[in-house]
Amino acid sequence: MSAAGERGVEAAVGLGAPRAAPKLLAPSPHHALFWLGAVLLGAALVVGLRLIGNEYGYFAGYFILQYIVLSSAWNILGGYAGYVNFGAAGFMAAGAYTAIALRKAFGLDLLPGIVAAGFVTGLLGLGTGYLTLRLRGVFFSIATLCLAVVLQTLIVNWDYVGGSRGAYIVRPREVPPFVSYGEYMFVVMLMLAILAVGISRTVELSRLGRGLQAIRDNERAAEAVGVPTLRLKLIATTLCGVLMGVAGAPLPYYSGYLNPEAAFSLAYAVNAIAMPLIGGAGSWLGPVIGAVLLGGLQQAATVTISSALNLWIVGWMLVIFVALFPRGIIGWFRRRA
Repeated sequence: MSAAGERGVEAAVGLGAPRAAPKLLAPSPHHALFWLGAVLLGAALVVGLRLIGNEYGYFAGYFILQYIVLSSAWNILGGYAGYVNFGAAGFMAAGAYTAIALRKAFGLDLLPGIVAAGFVTGLLGLGTGYLTLRLRGVFFSIATLCLAVVLQTLIVNWDYVGGSRGAYIVRPREVPPFVSYGEYMFVVMLMLAILAVGISRTVELSRLGRGLQAIRDNERAAEAVGVPTLRLKLIATTLCGVLMGVAGAPLPYYSGYLNPEAAFSLAYAVNAIAMPLIGGAGSWLGPVIGAVLLGGLQQAATVTISSALNLWIVGWMLVIFVALFPRGIIGWFRRRA
């Protein structure tokens, strides 16, 4: 077993904790400062975009924030535990169609739809984890990809939510006290992004995070010394499912129309993996950096050239970073330090 694996296992069970282990537990004042800083930064973004007065700024901001939530969710299972999940599009679509079904059944608006989507996709993540987490490596990844295919088949044949025709949601022109509907949606996704990054950071700095890192380093060794690997992985899949579901719930409200092809877009699955890898998987800040960098480049390409280049950009960025910076931007800075 590698030295890194031994340190991860020891930290997870509290045996012979290495010197660096105390840094994994952030003192509460620092944690409070993180939340305060995140809220202040979010408020500054809202004020700045309102002063600019360009509606496209809200669209681009929503796009990037959506991927911050999605990539932070993927990082909990793929970055900390090392289980690569190809089913991000499936969980996002499940959240989106939960919100649609709730609106059609009870007439409830976006915020209850987000709560319901998180509950449904959390249960979906828990069930998926229970059935698939005994698989390892590429077999687990294939299982999550199959889940997305199964969910898409169900949605295409479910007429209540529009089936293959898609579903429409009539958007209000304005939502007081916001200056526009675009600003309202931006603020909702901003709050979800702050929540997702905060949860990811809390996981990383907790005993749960150390246990997941031990699983990533050497799962058999972690099991041998008493780490409850299956329980920790189930918690991770549930959190991952919840966050991916809430990332998808606002999608039909923002676009006004959603069909299975758009909901299960390959771009969600690819970006959910590429952004944490480029920013630095296994760190709460890595997915944020990757989403801002890659999402910003995709939006710039959409405005100046064509949206068809989005996945082309992702592919080249991923190849470059895997070849030159295999641990991402965060890993490169840590090595330089």
